[in-house]
Amino acid sequence: MIVLIAPETDIHNEIVILNQLFEAGLEYYHLRKPEKNYQEHCDYLDQIDSKFHNRIVVHYFHELINTYHLKGIHFQEQKRIDNIDNPSQYFKGLDMYGKTISSSFHEPDVLASCEFEFDYHLLSPVFSSISKKDYEGRGFDVNHIDKRIIGMGGVTTDNLTEFDTLGFKGVGVLGGIWNSNTPIDVFKTMKNHFER
Repeated sequence: MIVLIAPETDIHNEIVILNQLFEAGLEYYHLRKPEKNYQEHCDYLDQIDSKFHNRIVVHYFHELINTYHLKGIHFQEQKRIDNIDNPSQYFKGLDMYGKTISSSFHEPDVLASCEFEFDYHLLSPVFSSISKKDYEGRGFDVNHIDKRIIGMGGVTTDNLTEFDTLGFKGVGVLGGIWNSNTPIDVFKTMKNHFER
């Protein structure tokens, strides 16, 4: 499983590349644009072919799920801590039928003890980040945790087997694809790895 995280600030040809990635088989795109307001999120989504909207997970403005035919919503760590203790209240105004709910974690113990049942969990940093300087990898081994955990941090085409060995069910990638001169080829190589 490959989760592609949006670059925080827009990059040249981003939507063109994104549509090509969807065409190449991208199933999970996490729309994480902390600088964009609600309307800018809508403008961004409107540029993407609507047939791909059901592969997009939003980090901000979860209510977009009511307007667009999206894949699901994601809780960053603090938002999870603030809201998931009383989830029935949080989800009240959201049309979540058939949608995914995921969350970010930075400690395997917290992830293991989390009682809310997320569809999948992003855990970072496994290896040192490509997109964030000084974000040192911690080599988490999650083989003992019976949950669907996606490893993030320093993902490249060269270390996918290491993520497998550490017990991850997939990777969350940002810099490994967006910083590449050949993002589509890199994605296809990663996709082939997980389909083997």
